[in-house]
Amino acid sequence: MALLSEEEIVARLQHWEGWQRKGPAMAKRFKLPTFREAIAFVTRVADIAEEMDHHPDITINWRNVTFNLITYSEGGLTEKDFILAQRIEEIATGKE
Repeated sequence: MALLSEEEIVARLQHWEGWQRKGPAMAKRFKLPTFREAIAFVTRVADIAEEMDHHPDITINWRNVTFNLITYSEGGLTEKDFILAQRIEEIATGKE
C-alpha cells in the first residue's frame, strides 16, 4: 500500500478530532470510564486489527488507551491506517 503524501495526511487529520501526527505515525489517546472498559475497548480493537492484518501499537495506562498507527512495511501512513482509525472511532462512539 502506498504512502500518503504529507499534504494528504494533514488534510485528513483536520477532520479527525484528537488524532495527531507523531513522527511518521498518527496517534490518539482515549479515556475510558474504568480500567475494565479500557481493556474491553482494546480487545475489540484487537479483533478488528486481526481481521485487517494491521496492528497498532497500544499503550494502556489505567483508563487511558493510546493507539499509535503506522504501516511499518511502508515506513509511514497509508490508507490502511486511516481505515483502522475509522474503525477505532466507530468502536469508541458505539457506531460499530
